Amino acid sequence: MELPSSKRYFRIGEVSRITGVKSHVLRYWETEFGIVSPEKTRSNQRIYDRDDLALIMEIKRLLYDEKYTIIGAKKRIRDIKREKKQLDIPFSEQGDIMALIKSELEGIREMLE
Repeated sequence: MELPSSKRYFRIGEVSRITGVKSHVLRYWETEFGIVSPEKTRSNQRIYDRDDLALIMEIKRLLYDEKYTIIGAKKRIRDIKREKKQLDIPFSEQGDIMALIKSELEGIREMLE
């Protein structure tokens, strides 16, 4: 599902629909990973930003697709965040950067062959 380009914040129900992760799992990941930290409104509703959403999608990919354990996924997320800090790139934009790097490396490999 593609995100609306003008929308900056999402409620937990929207995040659940976008990611395919149930709300109670999202709340569990908040406590377990300690890095997804949505703001809360005056009425105590969770409001996630685009970086939170990207992080949730990465956690889901690691756990469900790559079959990481919770501990392994935590370590991988920490590594990704450390790399992000070094590059000073928002987490939500890392996929674009990684695709660019991959493309550049493939071009170099072709030149060497």
